[in-house]
Amino acid sequence: MRTHRSFSPRYTTKKRARPRFTMEAFHLAIIGAGVVPWRRSSGASFANHGVGCTIKGNVSIGSHERIYHLPGQEYYEKTNISPQYGERWFCSEAEARAAGWRRARR
Repeated sequence: MRTHRSFSPRYTTKKRARPRFTMEAFHLAIIGAGVVPWRRSSGASFANHGVGCTIKGNVSIGSHERIYHLPGQEYYEKTNISPQYGERWFCSEAEARAAGWRRARR
């Protein structure tokens, strides 16, 4: 009679992947909790979309790269702007480049 259960080594050494805690997530959490007020950077206006600003500034999830999409590009229609993640609208390519964003390749 066995006194303990036998598990496969693969089962016992398997660890669950934990999500990485980033400083960006921390800042979003304290802003969302109301501990720190949200401050817009100079020139950042999220209400510009209704005024004819059609360039979408998107932050890449994996690399945190700042990319802007122009109307007619491949992923323009699929791109959603979420200001809480630092994404925004631009009125010109020059404005996007001056803010440190690069043009989407496709």
